Amino acid sequence: MSDKESRFPKIEEVIVQLYGVRGSIASPLQNQDYRKKITDILHLFGKEGGGLSPEAFWKSLPYHLKYVTGSDTTCLSVTDEDGNLFVLDMGTGLRNLGDALIKNPEFLKSEKDVSFFITHTHWDHIQGLPFFKPIYFPNFKLKFYSPYPNLEERLEKQQIPEFFPVPLASTGSKKEYNSFFPGDVLETETGMKVECHPLKHPGGSYAYKFTNKEGKIFIFATDAEFTGADMDTIQGSLPFFQNADLLVMDTQYTLDESFSKFDWGHTSYTMAVNCATSWGIKNLVLTHHEPSYSDEKIYEIFKDAKLHKKQLGNQKLKIHLAREGMRFHL
Repeated sequence: MSDKESRFPKIEEVIVQLYGVRGSIASPLQNQDYRKKITDILHLFGKEGGGLSPEAFWKSLPYHLKYVTGSDTTCLSVTDEDGNLFVLDMGTGLRNLGDALIKNPEFLKSEKDVSFFITHTHWDHIQGLPFFKPIYFPNFKLKFYSPYPNLEERLEKQQIPEFFPVPLASTGSKKEYNSFFPGDVLETETGMKVECHPLKHPGGSYAYKFTNKEGKIFIFATDAEFTGADMDTIQGSLPFFQNADLLVMDTQYTLDESFSKFDWGHTSYTMAVNCATSWGIKNLVLTHHEPSYSDEKIYEIFKDAKLHKKQLGNQKLKIHLAREGMRFHL
């Protein structure tokens, strides 16, 4: 097998795709929330929808009625121009990524490599692995990278017979475990560079930075706690985060809630905007949404984050609200 055969089809640019954007635990839309969405939409249709086509009316809806944020826990992918696939975290969103991969029968005819970068091993960041269908196919090779020397043991634990019917060692895919520490630089044969950086979180967590051969930078920094008392840490992190084109960052809480959940390991949207401003970030994506928050509340946080950016006088920063299926092109 050549290195070229192990990749996925070439594309023209780096694509970052979000498969899971919730924090802590999966949070499916409840019946009462669904009902409220429908009744709110019908109310708006009766008030403003006359004469509009269904598509035009849908486009006119406010964000929280037009979209569903999503219920799956953290997972996203990075695909570079040469078809290398990198996966960040393995929350329940990983199931949808795996389903998308095996829908293409061509992917099952030759060996394919998938590289995983693990921020940490709390359940909401690994629980999708047993439901990632490619793990059961012998033509897939899964390469795991993390600063955790016992990562294999940690992943095996969630699939012991008491918790799952199929042990990790019994799944058909090939597996490779690689230690990857802050200060290390992993460079693929096609020019993508990957680095990691420690974050403040109970038990530890790590951010990952991807720099492509054209110098475009994407950073994923979830499960990180930055507060007003961490200005030295924020400034000390500048060399890693500075001038990133795209930063997907933990913004689980409102500012008020972050005060009552100090040391829980997550960041308010206010501090995320402060960090992005200090680091010169071009695009900030708010993610790891609190599972108890409705789409409407998450949308309010999004609007408040944009207002806070405006109050800081940051004209260059663009803020986006993470939702499942969203894609970013670098």
